[in-house]
Amino acid sequence: MNNSSHQNPSLLSQNIYITGTGCNSGKSIIMLAMMEMLTGYAGKIGFFRPIINAGAQKDDLIEFISYRYQTDLPYEAMYGCKSDQARELVAQERYDELHTLILSKYRALKAQCDFVLCIGSDYRHGDSIFEFDFNAEVANNLDCRMMPVMHGAEQDNIQILNSLAHLKQTLHEYDSDVVAVVINSVNRNQIEPLRALLSHPSDFPIYIVPIDLSLEKPSMGNIAHALNAKTLSSDKKALGREIYQYKVAAMLVPDFLDYLEAGDLIITPGDRSDIILASLMAYHSTNYPQIAGLLLTGNQEPEPQIRQLIAGLGDLPFAVLGSDTDTFTTAMQVSQIPARLHSADDRKIAKALGLVESSIDMNELRQRLYSGITHKTTPLMFEYDLLQRAKAKKQHIVLPEGTEERILRAAEILSLRDVVKITLLGNEAEIRQKIQSLALKLPDVEIIDPMTSELRPLFAQAYYEARKHKNIVYATAFDLMADVSYFGTLMIHLGFANGMVSGAVHSTQHTIRPAFEIIKTKPGAAIVSSVFFMCLEDQVLVYGDCAVNPNPTAQELADIAISSADTAKSFNIEPRVAMLSYSTGDSGKGEAVDKVREAVKIAKKLRPDLKLEGPMQYDAAVDFGVAQTKLPGSEVAGHATVFIFPDLNTGNNTYKAVQRSSGAIAVGPVLQGLNKPVNDLSRGCTVPDIVNTVIITAIQAQESEAAC
Repeated sequence: MNNSSHQNPSLLSQNIYITGTGCNSGKSIIMLAMMEMLTGYAGKIGFFRPIINAGAQKDDLIEFISYRYQTDLPYEAMYGCKSDQARELVAQERYDELHTLILSKYRALKAQCDFVLCIGSDYRHGDSIFEFDFNAEVANNLDCRMMPVMHGAEQDNIQILNSLAHLKQTLHEYDSDVVAVVINSVNRNQIEPLRALLSHPSDFPIYIVPIDLSLEKPSMGNIAHALNAKTLSSDKKALGREIYQYKVAAMLVPDFLDYLEAGDLIITPGDRSDIILASLMAYHSTNYPQIAGLLLTGNQEPEPQIRQLIAGLGDLPFAVLGSDTDTFTTAMQVSQIPARLHSADDRKIAKALGLVESSIDMNELRQRLYSGITHKTTPLMFEYDLLQRAKAKKQHIVLPEGTEERILRAAEILSLRDVVKITLLGNEAEIRQKIQSLALKLPDVEIIDPMTSELRPLFAQAYYEARKHKNIVYATAFDLMADVSYFGTLMIHLGFANGMVSGAVHSTQHTIRPAFEIIKTKPGAAIVSSVFFMCLEDQVLVYGDCAVNPNPTAQELADIAISSADTAKSFNIEPRVAMLSYSTGDSGKGEAVDKVREAVKIAKKLRPDLKLEGPMQYDAAVDFGVAQTKLPGSEVAGHATVFIFPDLNTGNNTYKAVQRSSGAIAVGPVLQGLNKPVNDLSRGCTVPDIVNTVIITAIQAQESEAAC
């Protein structure tokens, strides 16, 4: 990312203070979207709450932010004081002392950060330290710009306007500096009429976020956290299941089954083996809805034989939790648990971000917050910028491995964030069964079975025409189109999709061979090569080629350098290319270093506009002090952004060494040089790896489209 594309934390206006105007405002999802945006543009982000609940072991929002954004700030630094201390100071009329305490802790945090996002206290009617007036005063004391969040559910538009008028009056009384107001959870059929009523000029933007009932529902993770329940059987993903209602199962199995509904949390004593087994069987039966989970009460677990039986089934499709309290008490507690963001709930996080980002003009908001330039590009900044670029002009990406769980989970996140259009390849019944068994929501995804698709003859003919000079006959071409990699490649070649990502279960060769045969290299590219984006703590570097070409010639090395520089530039990283070897400058001799010298000459002749130098050792490329000694006056040495390795052995080992020793995030390999984008995944890839690769592929597709 070009260093000139970001804003300067030192030139930011005041930090932001998000607070609800009443109970259940939904400020946490606004907080999430703002945190996501800020990590993309504001350097080191601090998170601060003026008051936290003394009754909780730790504040949920601080825990959530610390986990998701891996902040290195101490927990104690991220809040002003606890509620019991605040009440005591208020009762003793030491109100100024309370504000001073909050301000001193805030300033200590602010000194360590480029920007601080503050989240007001949780609203509790009748308790002054939790109400809006208190938060408005705190925001003023902290010199923060306010972002009030109103709850619009169960109100008509006239009531919303009245509430907004009252809010504006209060903000005026406190002389608050308002960056924006958010009206949250508005019924969708009210939004356009409400926008029309709000069309007159205002001192600040007013954003409307629609209601999403699934975000209003607690998850199994919420239940586990709120009850401090034991996790008897679950993986992380099962804790993200939303609970639409809860059922106390105290009847016989036949009657129990009559009452089952999708999304049920079944609450039953731990010794009710019949209910436990019936729940498992019902989940897998197409004749019954799928429950969200089981909550076993009374500090009881199933009998050993039942536990052994269940253990033999492998991973359970839903979470089984255990509560120490009796069934009635547990049910009463569950009924009071609100929906909250949970760090393990990737689906709800993606859904919340997609909802808010589609409703709030983040570019407008950012312009109201920033001016100037920044000097850093953190991994979060890089990933956020990629996401926003991909969303700006949605592309159609085909994922051939449609039955793979990681692919499906990534597809759901991409769909919820509204980043790309997705087509999955494979047997449709098998894919839909897998989607159902994982309780994923992919209503808009397209599924194509190459075996039965009406496109298969068309693709076979196109492949035959392209490869008949290699003695391919139509029958062979038709058979090849049953292969998902070939089918997906022809989708791109003939314009049915813009890019392809594969390799979670297929080999690199299986993924890219069809692209070599059909899509081929773009004009000016001699070979296909690859790069990794190495996301370090405060910058993103480009490494090439670490995945495709084992021992490139000097000509090929020059082409890799030029392609890598162009790739870097297309992702807003200013290319300063270091051609690496075991010696720097003219000091070394030998065949390997001579190859690099020749590659440098070829690359400079082909692209004199590039800042490109070599050969140089890695330390000279990254360390300005070393560079001053070994290559004084160099434009590249000491601050290189693109690193070209002399061979695959060196490149692959180096990127893995840097990744493991520094904690860097390695995004890739990203293929370059093809006419249209096809990217390969590692077979050990994670869901975030797939998401990032799809986003990069979409951006490559935008570039490819623009070049046509």
